[in-house]
Amino acid sequence: MRALLALLTAVSLALLAAGCGDDTQDTTATTAPATVAAATPAPAPPASSANGCRTVTAPDTADRTIPEPGKGDQLPKGAKVSVLLQTSCGPITIALDTKNQPKTASTFAYLVRKGFYDGLPFHRIAGTPGQEFVIQGGSPGGAPDGGPGWSVQEDPPADAAYVRGVVAMAKTGAEPAGTSGSQFFIVTGADVGLPPDYAIAGKVTEGDDTVTKIAAVEKDDQDVPIAPVLIEKATLQK
Repeated sequence: MRALLALLTAVSLALLAAGCGDDTQDTTATTAPATVAAATPAPAPPASSANGCRTVTAPDTADRTIPEPGKGDQLPKGAKVSVLLQTSCGPITIALDTKNQPKTASTFAYLVRKGFYDGLPFHRIAGTPGQEFVIQGGSPGGAPDGGPGWSVQEDPPADAAYVRGVVAMAKTGAEPAGTSGSQFFIVTGADVGLPPDYAIAGKVTEGDDTVTKIAAVEKDDQDVPIAPVLIEKATLQK
């Protein structure tokens, strides 16, 4: 099972359609019947829930594999590169750690460039109010063991600390430390006390309020959100 722990939220989307028209009449020797031109219904803006997330429909993303990244996909060590995640609960900006974890950061950027994360859910939300842990996403179809079809490995720093806002890569207990595919988690607790086994992609620099919204969504007893929380679009920012 590919998971560390993770995420989700629920809300409602209301659409209002308004129709209007003008009656026009052609007056000749005989009166022509009136014709009505109907206006195109205009939907109202999506409704938000109490925590500000939107109701969305998860697309079919179960079959999503891409080639492994090559040498040309490596970011320059120390380069300032961020990822903007546009989620159904709001935006999150992640500064990639190209200095300390260049291979992991480059792989994360590669997946973003390829559009791999677009439409994927935050599929697990772990923790409770007062005992926050992580929100987890990046799995095709939301499967607990989903990934791109390959993995990379880069040992995390021995002093790696998994504190709030850290973005790290999920792996199974059987995989070596620093193994990563596409699944990642964002730490929501102050310090969740994990061992230095999880490669660090970066840290949230903007959108902590969005992280809080996602962490608070309704979920089932398996930490799966009742309603989808999606990464609608992921883009690189330099």
